[in-house]
Amino acid sequence: MSSPVLGIMTLYLNEHRALEERSIYRRMILEGRKRGLDIYVFTPADVHSGGRQIEAMVYDEKKGWSREWRAFPDLIFDRCRIQRNHRFQQLLAFREKYGHLLFLNRPLRNKWTIHQTLSEKSAFRQHLPETILFQDMSDVNRMLKNSPLIYLKPINGTGGRGILRVERSIKEPSTVLVQGRDQKRRIITPRKVHLSRLGPLLQHWKMKDKYLVQKGIQLQLPNGRVHDYRMLVQKNGEGEWELTGCAGRMGAEKSVTSNLHGGGQAVGMQRLMKQWIPEEDLREEVTATAEKFGIDVASFLEDTYGDLCELALDLAIDKSGQIYLLEVNPKPAREVFARIGERSIYYKAITQPLEYALWVYRNRPVETVRKPLSPRPVTSKAARVKRNRRVK
Repeated sequence: MSSPVLGIMTLYLNEHRALEERSIYRRMILEGRKRGLDIYVFTPADVHSGGRQIEAMVYDEKKGWSREWRAFPDLIFDRCRIQRNHRFQQLLAFREKYGHLLFLNRPLRNKWTIHQTLSEKSAFRQHLPETILFQDMSDVNRMLKNSPLIYLKPINGTGGRGILRVERSIKEPSTVLVQGRDQKRRIITPRKVHLSRLGPLLQHWKMKDKYLVQKGIQLQLPNGRVHDYRMLVQKNGEGEWELTGCAGRMGAEKSVTSNLHGGGQAVGMQRLMKQWIPEEDLREEVTATAEKFGIDVASFLEDTYGDLCELALDLAIDKSGQIYLLEVNPKPAREVFARIGERSIYYKAITQPLEYALWVYRNRPVETVRKPLSPRPVTSKAARVKRNRRVK
């Protein structure tokens, strides 16, 4: 009996076919082989024009990386992140044409839509910072009146790109300090400006309908650096959501974000939290609440948008232990756990999607087995498994 085939779908970073996570994919391929799971990597650009074969990237421990023509996989693990170029348009076309195939995960919506969706559930509202969609400067001015600190975030941004931090001066209420990163993650020169000059300063960022205005949470440590927590929740080999791990992140000097790609530092969660919340009982309560919250959010978003297999939640925790959700990332990196030396968690973060893929394959609808490509309506995985059980 042939092994089930998992195709990891990603996007090239440039015209030279560079890949961002090649080392992770190599590790997944090797771990999959141990489990009887055949894995290859591909991008939408690698699909043959006839739509029946893929020029896949395969890995062998002796030969290294090579390419070979392969049939479409049994399952697809979508690792594609947003790009502003023709490669992303190829991805959208692929999802539209081959949406009937069996995906481990479906794309989420932008940050604004996710915020609105989560706001519908009363249990989540206390964990969501006040957020509005930018229309004009009156939105910024109104929030600055109610909060001395706000953030301006692109609704489709990743990795800290384009995020601005605006803080009103305590001594000079009509003056604000503007800090942040440009679209290439570069730290911009901090500027103190009068409120009347804030609008002209932000004008070239073209924010209308593309940015969020969000109430800020004071997260500066005694050393002046901002911090937050990256929580990873994943489906396990039984198809259930569970916490894989949570790590602290401390931003680079003068950075308004804690992203590792922006120079941030990974720190063990409990080690970092001790600097922030000295009471052990409160730290334990926060940890337990955060875990339940993360799993609840993942389950809710999957019920709303369709199949998911993993999510990263960026969490802020204030001095009182209140947890805030800053962002949801459906295509999370895993290196934060390697950087803090939690090798077992890092290993689990890599292998959980493989265990879940095998569970999906075992519980797949019978009509998907080696059938020719033919469109059919996309349904949730839970519905497909339930329907399959009825057939049996």
